[in-house]
Amino acid sequence: MKLVWGLVVILTLFFVVNSAPPTCYSRVLTLNKEIMESLDKLQKYRRTKHCMEVLPKMYLDVHNSCVMTKLRDVMYILENLPTPQCREKPRIIGLKRKIRSLYTIINKVCYRDLVFFTDDCDALETGHSTPRQGEEQLQLLKER
Repeated sequence: MKLVWGLVVILTLFFVVNSAPPTCYSRVLTLNKEIMESLDKLQKYRRTKHCMEVLPKMYLDVHNSCVMTKLRDVMYILENLPTPQCREKPRIIGLKRKIRSLYTIINKVCYRDLVFFTDDCDALETGHSTPRQGEEQLQLLKER
């Protein structure tokens, strides 16, 4: 009987620990991953491929301080796609919702909770971030 009771307690603790609500940061990371997967699928999918040709290359990184500007730009492009058929496709509407949701969460819900490790705006288009040379930049500023 004690073994069954101990098993029930352990299983209850396991479910309580796993049922904790997601944090703001975990939600941002999840949405970031979903958006990147959606973008990849829409760019490969036959019916939406021609619609997605208008979008610039995008590699979202929520730790890049330029991400808000990039999200805003992509939302604008998606809202103003060249043809109404593209604007009304359910998958593109879903992508717009996800991007708007991520933008809102970063801008309002997680305000000041996220840490930006880089400010390399080109990295959001190329996917390659160049590390900051903080000390070298500071040295250059001192020399001037």
